[in-house]
Amino acid sequence: MADLSVDIGTLHLKNPVMPASGTYGYGPEFDDFYDVSRLGAIVTKACTSKHREGNRYPRMVETPMGMLNSVGLQNKGVDYFISTIYPAVSHYDTHIIVNVSDSTVDGYVEVAGKLEALEKITAIELNISCPNVKEGGMAFGTSCPMAASVTKAVRDVYHKTLIVKLSPNVTNIAEIARAVEAEGADSVSLINTLLGMAIDIEKRSPLLSTITGGLSGPAVKPIALRMVWQVANAVKIPVIGMGGISNASDAIEFLLAGATAVQIGTANFVDPMVCVRVIDGINEYLDRHNCKSVNEIIGALRA
Repeated sequence: MADLSVDIGTLHLKNPVMPASGTYGYGPEFDDFYDVSRLGAIVTKACTSKHREGNRYPRMVETPMGMLNSVGLQNKGVDYFISTIYPAVSHYDTHIIVNVSDSTVDGYVEVAGKLEALEKITAIELNISCPNVKEGGMAFGTSCPMAASVTKAVRDVYHKTLIVKLSPNVTNIAEIARAVEAEGADSVSLINTLLGMAIDIEKRSPLLSTITGGLSGPAVKPIALRMVWQVANAVKIPVIGMGGISNASDAIEFLLAGATAVQIGTANFVDPMVCVRVIDGINEYLDRHNCKSVNEIIGALRA
């Protein structure tokens, strides 16, 4: 059996597979399906400085090749996470990465500072790329100066592994990646959802309450793969790839394109077992190609 372990910053992951934020809850939601500790890491849903109700309904729409969502970072805030969620997830034998978002730089700093003290939280994923909040969110991720400033502010207070989640809704994603790398990001994850919309033709009205939302699922995979390849060739820090991964073959494409690890999002709604199926599928591929380590295929695209 091949060695599936990879390194992201100071994190040593037992395998390169983790769920994407917002598609997996906090972990206990999947306990009935498999041993969650099999994952390389768990990436929690977004955590903000204050309680957020999220956007009004309807806020999810199925599309022919994926889904649109405008949940709007609904959560009960960082203090609730520390008092209630953290005790329920700290027993997992894998890395727990908290997705951190907010509307202001001060809010990001507050959340990161509070999470720093939690032993089992070994990394945060700085979400500067959410396309369905009216303030903050994606605004920080579409400008090099803004992306750099929020990364620097969080880096000053957070000393564990810092992953920055990038938006695809930009002209040159590699420039954003280089900007956050320069300010101390240990890794970048991409892509977040693409901005899209859907219309009810009988009512002549948008299907989402926010009109637009984030498109995810198989439809975005070719775009995500291209952006991961571009960023992996532009930065020296590890890249975590995501966007339309539904099976092991998809995940392997991202690894070949230069991703050190992958996140699986929308597919969790279709098949709750998808993450472990991908782990097993990567293992089978490595055995079939006589690879002793997954690192042998990372960035091994023959272009």
